[in-house]
Amino acid sequence: MTHPLRFGIWAAVHGSRAAHHDPDEPDDASWDRNRALVLEAEALGFDAVLVAQHTANPYDDGRDQLEAWTASAALAALTRRIEIIAAIKPGLYHPVVLAKMALQIEHIARGRFALNLVNAWNRAEFERAGLPFPAHDARYAYGAEWIGLVDRLMRGERVTHAGPHFQVSDYQLRPAGSFRPRPTIYLGGESEPARALAASQADVWFINGQPLADVAALIADVARRPAANGPLRYGLSAFVIARETDAAAQDEHARLLALADRDAGLRADTRARTDTASVMFAKTDAAASRHVGTNGGTAAGLVGSYDTVASRIHAFHAAGIELFMLQFQPFEAEMRRFAEEVLPRVR
Repeated sequence: MTHPLRFGIWAAVHGSRAAHHDPDEPDDASWDRNRALVLEAEALGFDAVLVAQHTANPYDDGRDQLEAWTASAALAALTRRIEIIAAIKPGLYHPVVLAKMALQIEHIARGRFALNLVNAWNRAEFERAGLPFPAHDARYAYGAEWIGLVDRLMRGERVTHAGPHFQVSDYQLRPAGSFRPRPTIYLGGESEPARALAASQADVWFINGQPLADVAALIADVARRPAANGPLRYGLSAFVIARETDAAAQDEHARLLALADRDAGLRADTRARTDTASVMFAKTDAAASRHVGTNGGTAAGLVGSYDTVASRIHAFHAAGIELFMLQFQPFEAEMRRFAEEVLPRVR
């Protein structure tokens, strides 16, 4: 690998990532908690934070939900080194408006901002607001036109465009290019349209947590495709449970699985609002009995002793993963444990 290992965290945008009935984990999505969490992650040596975007809590709309882009702007002003990655669903923002927001946060962060394009899975988020929620492949067609415009606008180009979804005439945004050509573009999704869009538009492709062999196959498939922005880089979502021994880690995994069983009603409600064509949910449904965490969670296999987890990270890196976007529970305590015990072993 020519790119160094990097480690990021998922912001606690809707509280717990694994189980909502854990007495050791506050179901807290407040700005105060997220500010403290990200500042501590930066101090501990983490390289990035991913701020997922949901307008309402996707599991229970009676619970709090952090707003991704306003929070990312604030984090840009408070931090000094960590990369801030804000997720974006194209159907919620016009590309001109979103590109301007991205450039402003990039300027505040002095070149540390990135956006993560996700084409949405939660039908209710759109339909309850009276917004269109097209079929899966149609959302990717919309997203391809959308990100093509955002890319050009973030580069400071003067843009005129007439397409099936957008008409833009003689539009230019400033300031642009103050620190680099444009903010980094990440893309999530594993369907065929997502893979094609990653190769044609993204800098980094995010893969959901899953076994090494599956990740290697996904990378091999996308790496064969012509990449418009130079060689594509790869990130992996994973939930980490690291302990002194493999047995102790498996015991903790079993504890979280038992707690997660109490969330069955929340998960059923979420599935009822989910696009059935979503590859992420098809995979996680199949693995639900053996993993915790979102976006694949412990299916990536980062459960074990400190040495075991470090060894598996090295194996994923050898397969092409550059950035590990990590989840923990209880988040703050386990993030510190990872920084103290695993980071020295992999670095």
